[in-house]
Amino acid sequence: MKYLVMVQGSQKDYDAQAGKGSPDSPVWDEKAMQAMFAHMGGINDDLAESGELVCAYGLTEPAQGRAVSVDAEGRPVVSDGPYSETKELLAGFWILECESLERVTEIAARVTRCPQPAGAPEYPVLIRTIGGGIDG
Repeated sequence: MKYLVMVQGSQKDYDAQAGKGSPDSPVWDEKAMQAMFAHMGGINDDLAESGELVCAYGLTEPAQGRAVSVDAEGRPVVSDGPYSETKELLAGFWILECESLERVTEIAARVTRCPQPAGAPEYPVLIRTIGGGIDG
């Protein structure tokens, strides 16, 4: 079964990782960034070795994103990020091929143990089963 495992973040979190902290998201120093990358890299290495990793990506900050919707006449309405009305957004994801929901839950629990500075916001790791689709 394929699963989408998602980590969340906010523009404030990306700012904090770039050295611009706030009361809601303290600054990540170089040591904290290296610890985070080592933790996630270890997970990726283990998943690749076990054959469970289909793909994984971290996403750029919300400020580089764009939202597209339509107006009442069906014309596109484009808004560039960040999106102040949105607290958390997708920060990165894995697509995994695992034997069971229990196994992917073990992996998500490992992701939640990623080191971070004291006081940094903690988000749940989200799991969704992937239904039908097209592999390209």
